[in-house]
Amino acid sequence: MTAESRHLQLHPPAELRSAIRAGRYRAHTAGLGAGFLQANLVILPEGHALDFMRFCQRNPKPCPLVGVSDTGDPLMRTLGRDIDIRTDVPAYNIYRAGRLERSATDIRDVWSDDMVAFALGCSFTFEHALMRAGIGLWHVENDKTVPMFRSAIACVPAGPFRADMVVSLRAIPQTRLDDATAI
Repeated sequence: MTAESRHLQLHPPAELRSAIRAGRYRAHTAGLGAGFLQANLVILPEGHALDFMRFCQRNPKPCPLVGVSDTGDPLMRTLGRDIDIRTDVPAYNIYRAGRLERSATDIRDVWSDDMVAFALGCSFTFEHALMRAGIGLWHVENDKTVPMFRSAIACVPAGPFRADMVVSLRAIPQTRLDDATAI
């Protein structure tokens, strides 16, 4: 882990968000936010929001919906104080017409009054319980993000949203599989 990652691993999410906003932290968030929910972020124009919410409801395991912003409001008020989804993520991928246009560290320039943000539960959340139980995680110990793979399992479509399920992988010693499953 980098020195900054190690430092932030010991501090609450508000400090992590502050470091991200100030540009002091731009890496992945694996291993950070111990004891707090981590989320993936999807931001869409309001015209697609209802279909995306249906997609999440139809696919609650790969898309566990944990928060939705009000239209045009960049603050995730139901998830905590002072969470500005335009500035509080280390990196954003910006897609247009289904294609990656660019990455950015701040999206205030693309935010508009018709945007709706969705927070989807992230597998990083349970990793702290594994580490507390003494189950090492290679990607955290080596300052990497978790390996992810597109499966052949189709999600249930909703409107224009359709995809195969993406799964994450962690190397767990065979002797600890029962412990990891229980956690």
